[in-house]
Amino acid sequence: MKKRTKWTVAGVIGLAIVIIGVTSAMKGRNKATEVRMEKVQKRDLVASVTASGQVQPHTKVDISADISGRIVRLAVKEGQTVTQGQFLLEIDPSQYRASVERATAAVASARSQAAQAKPALLQAQRNFDRLMALKKANPTLVSDEQLEQLRTQVDVNQATLEAANHAIDQATASYRDAQSLLSKTTIVAPMSGRVTRLSVEQGETAIQGTFNKDAATMLTISDMSVLETKVKVDETDVSRIKIGDSTVVQLDAFPDTTFIGRVSEISNSSVKGASTGGTGGSTDQAIDYEVTIQLLNAPPDTRPDFSSTAKIITSTRNNVISIPIIALTVREDSVKPDTALTLAKKAPAKQVGRRDVEGVFVVGSNNKVTFRAVKVGIAGEKYFEVLTGLKEGENIVGGTYQAIRELKDGATVRAQKEQPKKPGEPAKA
Repeated sequence: MKKRTKWTVAGVIGLAIVIIGVTSAMKGRNKATEVRMEKVQKRDLVASVTASGQVQPHTKVDISADISGRIVRLAVKEGQTVTQGQFLLEIDPSQYRASVERATAAVASARSQAAQAKPALLQAQRNFDRLMALKKANPTLVSDEQLEQLRTQVDVNQATLEAANHAIDQATASYRDAQSLLSKTTIVAPMSGRVTRLSVEQGETAIQGTFNKDAATMLTISDMSVLETKVKVDETDVSRIKIGDSTVVQLDAFPDTTFIGRVSEISNSSVKGASTGGTGGSTDQAIDYEVTIQLLNAPPDTRPDFSSTAKIITSTRNNVISIPIIALTVREDSVKPDTALTLAKKAPAKQVGRRDVEGVFVVGSNNKVTFRAVKVGIAGEKYFEVLTGLKEGENIVGGTYQAIRELKDGATVRAQKEQPKKPGEPAKA
């Protein structure tokens, strides 16, 4: 009896455990997932690309010295407005003025030599002509050797005159070169604008900018009437941008104001971006393209190199069906074989495979969700445009991200309770 009693008690305990397990499973299965529900509705959407850069004038000139020398006069200050042709600075001209004087003397010397060579040539030519006439009158009085000597003298004098003329040309060229170097000691403004950079002081030595332009740049003149900002856009976004796209630009120097701009240029070649560390010690190079945006209403106080953030409007949609971006999820979809086709051909069904499908969870009248594939269009700041798959007024799961990620087709959901808003807290989007 005792043994039978023990087995009976054990059976009862086991049955109780099974009942408890089944009950817990049923409760877990019937437990509703708390989600945020939203109605599918129509909205106005704006698709944009945001990038940052710096403000630069459309036209600017970096002025560097073509010659070396000490700056003896400096007539401008940074921030000053100048006009085209206005005197800016002067490099010590004494050395170059002396070169001009030497070149002037060389030209005079060459011309003097040419002046001496010309009469000598004329005299030699007359002597030769007289002897030639005498030879024709009486051949016995003049020998051929005498004629050859005079002919040679004419040729020598002719060559001497030509050399003197070439010396004049050479001396004249040297004079023009010296005069050009002297003129480069005086630097005037090549355009009207504002002196946005002044890197030298009076008394410093200016250096030529042949090999190091940045070090040789003395000042920069910028036309501040036309400003633009150059931003770097990722390769995944640049294809959506077109010349003429409208842009909203915010300058860090004016945080409470936005400005209007237009895309004026899109680079055809990429700019080098920062490298990001990859697996196995490899690095991935970020591919960016430079987009130039012309500012249409920049304030007069704007200065070069101001930091800017540009929001480029790529597309707009008015009154279109939309869903929250967070509501769109991806699930694996299996494509069933065509049974009718299989029976007709009496052949094994061809397994098409599985693929990922974008969609949302639609909430039914019984609070059960069904995954439905949708096709989306442009993306606004918070919403996707829906092209196919949903109708206005349908109820979908709009959050939370964790709940949507773990949600299964056919699961039961319940609406998330709204948390009381604290005083001063903005409403949730």
